[in-house]
Amino acid sequence: MTLLIQTIYPNLYSLSLQSAEELRRYFAERIILCPRNADVDKINEVILRQLPGELQEYLSSDVALKDGGATDYNVPVEYLNTINLAGAPLHHTVLKIGCPIILLRNLDPSSGLCNGTRLVVTKTALRVIEARILTGSHTGDIVLIPRISLDSSRSARLPFTLRRRQFPVRLAFAMTINKSQGQSVPTVGLYLREPVFVHG
Repeated sequence: MTLLIQTIYPNLYSLSLQSAEELRRYFAERIILCPRNADVDKINEVILRQLPGELQEYLSSDVALKDGGATDYNVPVEYLNTINLAGAPLHHTVLKIGCPIILLRNLDPSSGLCNGTRLVVTKTALRVIEARILTGSHTGDIVLIPRISLDSSRSARLPFTLRRRQFPVRLAFAMTINKSQGQSVPTVGLYLREPVFVHG
């Protein structure tokens, strides 16, 4: 994993010296792809630690909802915080200025804020994240990302609906192969720790 990171993301320690446009181009042109979210999260965490800068931690506000929409107080919040669903933000999101992120929901398509949009963080605050769009027709635009409430779908197979209030983003040094569909990236690394093809 270390060699792959060094090959795809060389000179991480010197990124703080680059201009905003150089940083945008650096992250727009490279990505590591994995088949599973667990591998993506591990790689993102390792690379984030290597990136210079101060960590900013964001914790979600989680509640369980019954079928009628009422809050289910029988489900401990500590348990809700451990739930990690595909396509949903993590309870504990850690960012740094200059790190790439991917948007998990359509916020404002007319401004380029669509599900799957990659951005680089330019400022962090308590209630909003400022970021620069990496690719597409809105490349280079500065946007603001607020916290929003997201509900789990039936496909999550939970006995309740999880409502998580969090920034709808995840780190994007690495992403799943599935999430990368439709994106054009010149430098791609594949992390295939386990077989990804069905036998035969």
